[in-house]
Amino acid sequence: MTDQPCPFCEIVAGRAPATYVHEWSDVIAIVPLNPVVEGHTLVIPKRHVADFTSDPAVSADAMLHAAQLMRWTDRPMNLITSRGAEATQSVFHLHLHLVPRTEGDGLALPWHSGRRKTHIHVHPDPPAIRDAIRDIRRHGLPPAR
Repeated sequence: MTDQPCPFCEIVAGRAPATYVHEWSDVIAIVPLNPVVEGHTLVIPKRHVADFTSDPAVSADAMLHAAQLMRWTDRPMNLITSRGAEATQSVFHLHLHLVPRTEGDGLALPWHSGRRKTHIHVHPDPPAIRDAIRDIRRHGLPPAR
């Protein structure tokens, strides 16, 4: 961990500048400092959570607001989030990148290494996902924050 303040918490608290795209009660959408394309937007929960696994409800709220924000357009787009430095996470506060795409834009996604593809076996029903699905079926979705 670092002793540096979280840059996204600083923005949320009003102690650091940002160009806001939209604000909800629990999430903000801002233009990143170095957008990779026109329209690149970060969707950031106001509550500090390290990544998308730290608090699934906060992650779901961020995703909901990202979808609401982009619902007006049918433009091709990547929605990207990362967990851990090895997965290209550089700010350890959950954030979703909305990256509009165009044919031939030249952007290479982080997982295009040029190496040969290998087969990765993923268990189709991990216990945590299975339990969450069971709880949702039994009790419904938790109320929106």
